[in-house]
Amino acid sequence: MIRIDIRPVWRFRAGTEREFDFQLIAILDQLEATAKLTEAAKKAGVSYRHAWNLITEWERFFGAPLVEKTQGVGTHLTPLGKRLLLAGRRAEARLAPELGNLAAEFARTLNESLSGVSSTLLMHASHDFALAELREACAIAGQAIDLQSKGSFDALGALRRRECEVAGFHLPAGPFGKLMALRYAEILPSAEYRLISFVHRRQGLMVRAGNPRNVEGMADLCRRDIRMVNRQRGSGTRALLEFMVSSQGLDRDRINGYDDEETTHAAVAALVAGGQADVGFGVEAAAAHYRLAFVPACTERYFLACRAEDIEAPAITSLIATMRSDSFRHRVEQLAGYSLLDAGNVVDSLETLQDTA
Repeated sequence: MIRIDIRPVWRFRAGTEREFDFQLIAILDQLEATAKLTEAAKKAGVSYRHAWNLITEWERFFGAPLVEKTQGVGTHLTPLGKRLLLAGRRAEARLAPELGNLAAEFARTLNESLSGVSSTLLMHASHDFALAELREACAIAGQAIDLQSKGSFDALGALRRRECEVAGFHLPAGPFGKLMALRYAEILPSAEYRLISFVHRRQGLMVRAGNPRNVEGMADLCRRDIRMVNRQRGSGTRALLEFMVSSQGLDRDRINGYDDEETTHAAVAALVAGGQADVGFGVEAAAAHYRLAFVPACTERYFLACRAEDIEAPAITSLIATMRSDSFRHRVEQLAGYSLLDAGNVVDSLETLQDTA
């Protein structure tokens, strides 16, 4: 089985041309967190000498420092270093899902051409950190997954149109969960589809470390000194936020940045980390990844849906087995705000969830 990894290439031109080494972004990221180059190099997976040489080479190219050392304080990023780190984070957060989609589609068609049969499970799903871990765990087990990032409603629509074999969506706890279950049920008639419990996760407000703006809840989104960044229309997270805003009687027109959209939790978190927004709404794992503070708002369940006729197909049973494995559980335990309380359990219908949401 062939796997493909597509990555962006940055080429800087300033008299001479040079291709950027993204290892520098990993070093700067860890340096921002630790203020110690020795520790940053270790966490980035390179030697101290290589890390320092890389920094020095790019400082020479830019003609300006990326880091500065202060006696007794440590090594910190300069404004240029911070901007370079922000650009790297945004590139990763915005491009990774699309490049992953392209790579998965290309690998699937290539493997089909070589073998003459399709052995790849087609999955459209709402963006989720644990789902990326599931794809990796399945690959190790020998099962290829073509994972396409879509909003929850788009993913379920693709399943109904038979454009994929599995669709991923999430459902919050409480009254809104019951309403969402009704909306999802309009897309997936209960007799034709089955649901597989996947993960439980927390959603909330992501703010910069230390919460300098003292954001405590949804009402703070309407403050004049707060700028937010939102998820795209059609995503389950956007629908959840809109319900919470409406249920508290808040005026969306008073929320600065409400129409500024990103397509993943990571992209929202990256903008907050870079200071281009004060707050974003998303999963706790995204906040932890970018070392942001997190104000919990709700818990929700993430499900995978498939056609009832496929629930005992080898590809689906293999997927469920991986979800229940100790190796996958260990992967999810490393993600902030996630749990695997009932992973792999099959639920008959969305109507069943309306009684428990």
